[in-house]
Amino acid sequence: MAGRAKGRALVAAACLSLVAVAAGAASVQPGHVTTRDGQRAYLLVRPDQPADGPHPLVILLHGHGGSAAMTLGKAGRASPLARWLDIADREKVLVVALDGAIGGDGRQGWNDCRRDAYDNPKTDDVAFVAAVVHRLIDGGQADPSRLYVMGMSNGGMMAYRLAIELDPPIAAFAAASASMAVDSQCGPARHPVSALIINGTADPLVPYNGGGVGLFRKNRGQVVAIDTVVEFWRRADGLNGDVRTSALPHREADDPTRAQITLWEHGADRPQVERVRIDGGGHIEPSLTERYRPAYERLVGLQNHDLEAAEEAWSFFRDKRSPR
Repeated sequence: MAGRAKGRALVAAACLSLVAVAAGAASVQPGHVTTRDGQRAYLLVRPDQPADGPHPLVILLHGHGGSAAMTLGKAGRASPLARWLDIADREKVLVVALDGAIGGDGRQGWNDCRRDAYDNPKTDDVAFVAAVVHRLIDGGQADPSRLYVMGMSNGGMMAYRLAIELDPPIAAFAAASASMAVDSQCGPARHPVSALIINGTADPLVPYNGGGVGLFRKNRGQVVAIDTVVEFWRRADGLNGDVRTSALPHREADDPTRAQITLWEHGADRPQVERVRIDGGGHIEPSLTERYRPAYERLVGLQNHDLEAAEEAWSFFRDKRSPR
């Protein structure tokens, strides 16, 4: 895991504007595709002075009630996933943040695998993602062997669905503060996919040990324990041994949470499963730079500051290729 330490040590720069900006900074451009559910929107992040040829593509999925603009820090307070703006420019990566559809509660979200999450939209979100991906591949912009997904909460649960169903297949995904459905409308994994699974043990919305999703007794379906999720992807990837666990250096004395990484692998060029367990962490992405306010932490739990979630994801993604 020594090769990953460099990625964890990187600290992102300031957020960028929604329009194309000066040289040396990624630009963010709105786009849309038409699906059988109607017109769907996204924001495409292009690196300044991109290299020739198709690029790796990272797909970002917001949480329930969020938006693509919020994910990239263009509406409200920046989320830790806004750090992908810096990664896109530094690594010459395409990043696309997608907008979910309106569900039964009037909020944007995703039709993930939870059959019993009744407020989720009923849209074909796999087809939406596929339409965006094919547009970028057919335009010579995206490398079909280097497709990656990162999602938070409901977006993380959608990332699990994409890892199972998306065609062309993704090479790796990261799911933060998310789990997999007890009553699932999705089938088994169709092919090996590298999985990065980030969860806090004190998450009040998506219980680490499984159970009902949501605050204030709101029923948003049942999910399995994170250990069960890890086992699902270990089996899909044929990983039975070769496990390494390490605690990350603790950066702040007043941060009561602790981050621990466990990696299952057969080598960096083959599928891997990585679990980032945030002991004492809540329903919130770990970050060095994007800090949520104390009032928000009182609602969703504590944020860890031992690692940058987006940088950890890119360190995990960068050497992965899809199985075809």
